[in-house]
Amino acid sequence: MTLIAHLKELRNRIAVALLFVLVGTAVAFWWYDHGLGQFIRAPYCSIPADNRLSARISGDDCTLLVTDVFGGALIRLKIAFIAGVVLSAPFWLWQVWAFLTPGLKSNEKRYGVSFVAAASALFALGSALAYISLKAGLTLLLGLAGDNVTIALTAQDYIGFVISILLAFGVSFEVPLVAVALNLVGVLSYAALAKARRWIFFLTIVFAAFITPTQDPFTMLLMALPMCVLFEVAIQIARVVDKRRARRDGTAFYADLDDDEASPLDARPSRLDGDS
Repeated sequence: MTLIAHLKELRNRIAVALLFVLVGTAVAFWWYDHGLGQFIRAPYCSIPADNRLSARISGDDCTLLVTDVFGGALIRLKIAFIAGVVLSAPFWLWQVWAFLTPGLKSNEKRYGVSFVAAASALFALGSALAYISLKAGLTLLLGLAGDNVTIALTAQDYIGFVISILLAFGVSFEVPLVAVALNLVGVLSYAALAKARRWIFFLTIVFAAFITPTQDPFTMLLMALPMCVLFEVAIQIARVVDKRRARRDGTAFYADLDDDEASPLDARPSRLDGDS
């Protein structure tokens, strides 16, 4: 295909992907009143009622405040768009994959599918742990204000906080996968990872302390401990990969030769049985 043909195909793929995102956003916009909004507010509603102004005013209500005319509509659109991107991810990711696949070899396609699946699973795992930690993090942070202070969270602040912590956990859980990718391409060896294991765990804890929006020990450990486990899994995968690579290189004929160097073949005819 020519460059113009590639650009046209890219344009068409992007247009179809955006169409799927718009459809997902529309579905999430409708879903907001049928469970999505309650799902987003659940961590806030689970904290003690004494820390919520709405609970003191209207009993068990856990509504969030909106301080401007367009605030409610913008919050709903923001949540619907993010949920729409997630809901339509299999469809627009397929468009991206269909555009890239013709330029990949068979082994590259296999690795690509594996990494996309692993990255999606790790991001979902990180986001799930983040959602679990929201209740404890909010309870701790809001409780630090004291008994004589009532918290009145606005919808904008709360939604921004929830999105930031979900993204922080999801993206952080992708980091060990990068180590596996670097090992597969030969940039990072098992020996280097094993030697730096203590530093990796220490820097992981420091990284979790800085990237978590709540900055509380519970949330930090909830991010750091699974990341350490994932890094250990990545190190063991690198060990297996390096062993297979060493076994393959050891059995390959003339494996030490450069790609441009001719193999030292003996062109002389061999003696036959019976020759004197």
